[in-house]
This record gives sequence, structure tokens and C-alpha cells, in this order.
Amino acid sequence: MAVAPDTWPRQLRDVVRLSNKYLLNPVMLRLAGTRYWYASLVHHTGRQSGKEYATPVVAERVGDRLIIPLPYGTQVDWLRNVLTASGARVTTKGVTYEIGSPEIIDATEALPLLPRDRRRTFERAGIRHFLRGTITK
Repeated sequence: MAVAPDTWPRQLRDVVRLSNKYLLNPVMLRLAGTRYWYASLVHHTGRQSGKEYATPVVAERVGDRLIIPLPYGTQVDWLRNVLTASGARVTTKGVTYEIGSPEIIDATEALPLLPRDRRRTFERAGIRHFLRGTITK
């Protein structure tokens, strides 16, 4: 199994996060959530600021739930915002869903629910945690 980003040294994770935030994410924000792009958008509200944010992620619909891998661990701001608010909006493949009852689950619970190609990708990346939310509308 690969070494997951959440196990990397903190300094390396911080460099990757900053690169994503200022270089990759602005480009991804233009494409994420659109019908033919692989990435989705999580729309969430800041815990302290109340400001609206959109963060590119990968989301997979499984029945009445969405599952989102957490390659950078469980302490990222967008995830903390979603958990504090008890939900968010997620745009994937051109469709926006409201999700509620967000919960962090581990790979042993999440991976069997996913399509084989996604499961293999996330296993190879060594992702250990996922967010699961119930689609409310």
C-alpha cells in the first residue's frame, strides 16, 4: 500500500497543501463539479468567518450517499466546516446535492462500497479515511 499524504511529514504536507491552494485549486475550481470532469466541489461555510467556500474534492455517489476520500487526513478546514455545520452542498457531474449526517469512516468501511476502479485508486494512494454524507436533496 502507498504512503498516504496524511502520514507525510508535516512540512511536506504543508508545502503540498499550499501548492494546491494557490496553484492547482484555482484551476480546479473552474472545472470541478462540471458534467465531464472527475473532480467535484464541496460548498461549505467557514466555522468562524461565516464566509462561503468551495473546495475541489473527489466524490463518489453510492446509493443515497456521497463518499469523499480524505487524502490529507481529518483535520483539514473544509472537513471541519462540514462536520460543524452538519452538512454541505456537493456539486458532482453537473448536479448539486445537499448532504447531511456527515461522518468520517475508515477505509475498511468505505472501500467495499466503491466501484472497483475508484477502490483500487484509493487503496494505492493509501487513503485511510473518508467522509460519508447522506443525500438529503
